[in-house]
Amino acid sequence: MPAVKPNAEDDSESQRIISPFAQTTSTVQPARGRSSTSWALWIVSSLLLLLILAIIGFFTFRYLDNPFRTMETFSMDKYMADYRPMSGVKFKADLKVSADLGWKEEKGHLMVFTVENDNRALVVLIPPKLKDIYFTKGQTYLVSLEVGEGGLVYADSCEKE
Repeated sequence: MPAVKPNAEDDSESQRIISPFAQTTSTVQPARGRSSTSWALWIVSSLLLLLILAIIGFFTFRYLDNPFRTMETFSMDKYMADYRPMSGVKFKADLKVSADLGWKEEKGHLMVFTVENDNRALVVLIPPKLKDIYFTKGQTYLVSLEVGEGGLVYADSCEKE
């Protein structure tokens, strides 16, 4: 039995399917060729994305290239209490130059520093490989330190702040 349309006036009209939108007009503009504004938008957004990626990359590599980022901060209190547990471990410290105790070409500089926020003196042996650094009283350096035999502190690397 065929489906019957309840309001159909004749038999031929009941067999036709008519879209409910057949009598409406389209409000959507037909697609045109790509305009110059869309190209400009793509170029500007691509340049902006490249700029953001460059900034992220710069700061990431700057952070990863920092040799001091993984080192523990040197504690003057722990060192003065007992240096032996600190032997062989590398530390970072902000050191301020107090005095130069001397220089031997095969040994290096023997310097007196004060650790940041501590007025106690710390004697550090600066190796000959760092001989190009000129230390002046009052200057501050970020230094990689290692506690050696007998409690003598050795500098591995040094950067002026």
